[in-house]
Amino acid sequence: MMADVEIPGGFVPQYAVAFGAVDAPAVAVHAANPLPVRTVAQAAGTAALGGSIAVSGMVGPFLPALGHPIRVTLSGSWSGVVEVLRSADGGATMLPLTAGGERWGRFTANANEMVAEEYEAGASYYLGVTLQAGTLNYRVAQ
Repeated sequence: MMADVEIPGGFVPQYAVAFGAVDAPAVAVHAANPLPVRTVAQAAGTAALGGSIAVSGMVGPFLPALGHPIRVTLSGSWSGVVEVLRSADGGATMLPLTAGGERWGRFTANANEMVAEEYEAGASYYLGVTLQAGTLNYRVAQ
């Protein structure tokens, strides 16, 4: 049984979280009565990096907005290796992504995958492309 908290009580000692209208009883927050708020996702607002490449090379930079997942999409008829690289110094040093010490974000076929989520201002992303044949269509976006 839930007890209502009546005015003029200015506090709600038995509940960790409660809410109510001004001059109305406080109501406990629980699964059937959640807080009347919701998270609003904002678009990243970054320009996607996209195009086609038919020779080996470096593509980038992609400058991500902080706190949004980075998606890499690879398509076309191609063979070779595409590796997502990250730089924290404007591209002077580019390092491969790793997870648990193992390479991550390394592709040998078409893909559509989230590869990272960035929280460091000024970081940039690149695609290191080593093609053996064909044309690669790429897109890096948030």
